[in-house]
Amino acid sequence: MPFIAMDTNKTSPEKKKALIEGFTKVASEVLGMPAAAFYVTIREMPDENWGVGGKVLTELHAKKD
Repeated sequence: MPFIAMDTNKTSPEKKKALIEGFTKVASEVLGMPAAAFYVTIREMPDENWGVGGKVLTELHAKKD
């Protein structure tokens, strides 16, 4: 049973649903396996747990405002 995982910042339930459906559809088509064989998980982490270019994501967001 294939397992697909994604880490992201906070995301709406509608977007998570679309991601799960999309990941499953593409993986099923590419691997030639039934959609029911796939497990998908989306892990949400707060912005202060992400770093980009040596900066915490909350700092980068604050500079945009």
